[in-house]
Parts: sequence; structure tokens; C-alpha cells
Amino acid sequence: MQLLLPEMVLVTGIILSILVPNLGDAKFRIPLTRIRLPMFIGGTRFKTTSDPRMPAWISMLALTIALMYSFFDIKSASGEVGGVIEITPFTRMMSFIFYGALLLAAVATTYRIPARPSTRAPNEDDSESVTETLISRLMDNRRQVDFHILLMMVGLGMSLMAMSSNLFFMFVAIELASLASYVLVAFHKEEATGGEAGAKYFIVGSVTSATGIYGMSLVYMWSGDLDFDALALAWSAMDGLDPFAVVGVGLMLVAFGFKVSAAPFHLAAPDAYAGASSPVAGMLATASKAMGFVALFRILIEVTMPSEGEAIWFCLLAIIAVVTMTWGNLSALTSENPKRMLAYSSVAHAGYMLAAIAAVGSGLGDDETTKMIMIAIVFHLTILVLFKFGAFLVLSMLETEGRSHKLEDLHGMARRDPLVAGSMFIFMLSLAGVPPLSGFLSKLLMINGIVNISAGSGSESATAILPWVQSVDIVFWLALAIVLNSALSIFYYLRLCLVMFFEEPENAKPLRRATNLRNTILVLALLTVLFGFGSGAEFLLELVGTAVSSL
Repeated sequence: MQLLLPEMVLVTGIILSILVPNLGDAKFRIPLTRIRLPMFIGGTRFKTTSDPRMPAWISMLALTIALMYSFFDIKSASGEVGGVIEITPFTRMMSFIFYGALLLAAVATTYRIPARPSTRAPNEDDSESVTETLISRLMDNRRQVDFHILLMMVGLGMSLMAMSSNLFFMFVAIELASLASYVLVAFHKEEATGGEAGAKYFIVGSVTSATGIYGMSLVYMWSGDLDFDALALAWSAMDGLDPFAVVGVGLMLVAFGFKVSAAPFHLAAPDAYAGASSPVAGMLATASKAMGFVALFRILIEVTMPSEGEAIWFCLLAIIAVVTMTWGNLSALTSENPKRMLAYSSVAHAGYMLAAIAAVGSGLGDDETTKMIMIAIVFHLTILVLFKFGAFLVLSMLETEGRSHKLEDLHGMARRDPLVAGSMFIFMLSLAGVPPLSGFLSKLLMINGIVNISAGSGSESATAILPWVQSVDIVFWLALAIVLNSALSIFYYLRLCLVMFFEEPENAKPLRRATNLRNTILVLALLTVLFGFGSGAEFLLELVGTAVSSL
């Protein structure tokens, strides 16, 4: 059970979050006697354990332990637990990404949904505004347990999904994480946008999940087995293209396309991001996206990737990648809502990574170039937690003031809090891929890998432009699409930065002094810089390389 320690810690955290707040002085009487024994559950709750901050403390402690164990276990993880779970450095690397993002969400939520132990119940002498405020605070206290249990359930589902070696088990784990995510999106049901976002995200997610499960049933009818190793052997031994196999895989890609927000399956994502709280939106943009790409790795790379030659999904995925990155960037250009802008930015980043996977499926590269691209994708998923989630944490600080839904809410932030505005500036530049930040390095690695795969495919001289353009492989144009779209994205990232530094603020007061949240933002900004070059980048790339080698 030591191999499953992070998951056992999360299960323990979920149980403690249910039991600890309900500890009290209740007793039960032994039948036919006057002897009463303490049962500890119920009665008058103990003051210490009934503190509304307790669920957040339990959640953050559990996620921290799971995060640390996953980090130290990346290089040593090796073993199989049961028939459907396999623990490798790659699975621990992905767990590290999941737990890191969820820990950031837990920290930010302590300010987005604050727990106030001293809140009292309203009485008849209170005014209407005071009564509404007290009821709102009591509601925040009561739903602490719900939020943090759901957050740990998301982490448990994502981690089990990364470790799965069986297709059915993987879908069950994905649905465990997804169902909890749907509730988190609609968690602020007192706001109209929250309920609408949750309903849209649930309906679209349910339809795509049903589509994926139907595809899985077709794959089972074709192969008679759902273990990834058996599916890979059956695929490689397939004579021609079996309709059950091809259609089944295609339907599963619809489900995974929704998870990574790939066009045209991304339509519910902007509404979900805009309606959810910023910590939850950050979780969707980082951890949930990483979960979707792990599923794509399993199906496209491990199962359907031929030993030589072009994969059947190469052209389709290449088209989806270009459409996704272009659609995301063009939509972000016209967005006036910072959260929707970051949602479309997340769609564009999904397109970049899909283009890299499509390059792997072209069959042009050798093992080294394939590994280079996989390292680039996993590296990008890792550092995305830094600058993408960091941007959502800045918006979370604004949400504590009831703002962040309009671009005007960011006006003059540099005057209100120069350090937070400077951190946001770093996050935006990294998202745009400006050197020497880590976002630039990850894009450079992806582009370099794609170019290396397509190198030498053109037989004409470079001095003859038209013949070279006609002869160069389509994979090269994927790299060019990433470059052009990254240049396009600079416009809306810098637009957001301009209003922070050059517009007059509507409210000149300093931002709320949220110490832990503020310090977290500053740390993420520092790591965004450190992992862009030098020893920091080398350390993280070595860690990612170890993980990818076990994939």
C-alpha cells in the first residue's frame, strides 16, 4: 500500500473532513442499563473541531503530503498494484501536476469562500443588509466541507486515472473527477452565472462522456479486452482498418477532446470558466487539461501508434490542432471578460499541444525526436500550473472585492498593488511565449521537435521557394501555425497588461491584504522566471525526461 500512499492520504482526508467537524459529546445508553458511553459523533460539537476552517486545513494538509510524496517518488516509482493500476515515474509526474494545481485552488478558496468562526446568527434587531451579510457568511461556513471534499475527490479521480492500465478503469476515474468538477463549477449557486455555467458544463460533459463510453464498448466488441497492453497488441496485429476499432477510438477522442477544450468540443469551456470561481477555473485550465492529455497519450501514443509509418489520426488531429489554436486566439482578441479571455487562451494552448501530438503521429521522426516532443508537452503541462493558475489567482484576489468579470476591474492595478500587477505581467508574457520565461521554453521545445521531425522532408533547394513549399511535409506547417498564433496572442495578453499600468483605477484603494494568496502569486511568478532558463529549467526538464522515458 506504500505505492498508493498519496491516494490513501486523500481518502483519509475525505473521511476526516466528514467526521472531524461532527465530533461532539453525544452518548448512547447500553440497553437495559443506565450506563452511557461516549460515541463522539453528534450532540454538542466540540469548539476546536467545529471550526469552519478545519476542512480547509485538512484538505491542504492532505494535498501537501500527496504532492510531496509524488515529487520524491517520480524517479523511483515502479510497480504494479492490481490488474488495472500501474505506477511509473510518468504517473507520479502527472499526480504531481494534479496535486499542485489543486493545492493552489485550496489556498485561494480560503479567501474566495472565507470561513469566519466568529460569525453569529442574525437577530430581529439587525438591519436587512446586516442580515444578508450574516446569512452569506454562515453559508460560507457551512459549505466549507462540501467544497474541500469535492476538491479531494477531483484529485483522487485524476491520480487514479493517470495510473490506470485498463480503459474501463480509466473512464471510471475520469468520471469521478469530472462529476466533482461539474459541482465545483456550479458551486456558487447564489450567482446566476454559476448555475448556468454548471448546467452547460454538465450537459456537454455528460454527452461527450456517453459518446466516449459508447466508443469504448465498440473497442471492447472489437478486441475482447480493455487492457492497454492488449489493445496495443490487437491494434498492431490488425489487418486493415476494423470499423469497430476505428469508430470506437474516434468516439473516445470526442470525450477527450472535451476534456482538453479542443475545437469544436470547447464551446462550454468559456462559460464554465466565467461562471466558476477563479480557483476552480484555474483547476480546469491546468489539472483538468492535463488529465485530458494523459488520456490522449494512452489512446493515441500507447495503443494506436504504429511501429512505423503514419498514424491514421494524424491528418485529422493536425487539422483540429490548427483550428483549435486559431479559434482560441481569435475569440480571446474580442473578449472583454478576463476569465473568458483566459478560457480562450487555454483553448489555444490545447491547440499547441495537439499539434505536437499530431507531429508524433506523422511517423517521420525517430525515437529521440518523439521523446523530445513528449518532453515538451509534459513540460508545458507542468509549467502551465505556474503562469496560467497564477493569472487566475490574481483574478481571485479581485473576486474577494466582488470584481474580475470585466476588463475595467484590472484598470490601474499597478497603482493599487505593484507586486501583484508585476506578477500578472510576468504570467501574461509567459503565456505569450516571450523569452526568457518558462512559457517561451516550452513552446520552443515543441516547435523545435516538430521542425526536427519535418527536417529533410523537402528535397528542393531552399533558394527555390515555391518548389520547397510544395515539397515540405505538412508537419512543418504545424510549427509555423504555433509561431503565428503565438504572435497573434501577444495582442490580447499585452492589452490586459496595458490596462493594469496605464489606465486609471475605478477604486484607488490597495488590494485586499490576502497574505497567503499574495505570497503564492509572488512565488509562482518567481518560478515562472526560474524555470525558463539555467539550472532551474535543466532540473525540471530532467525530471520530466525521467517521467516521459517510462511512458
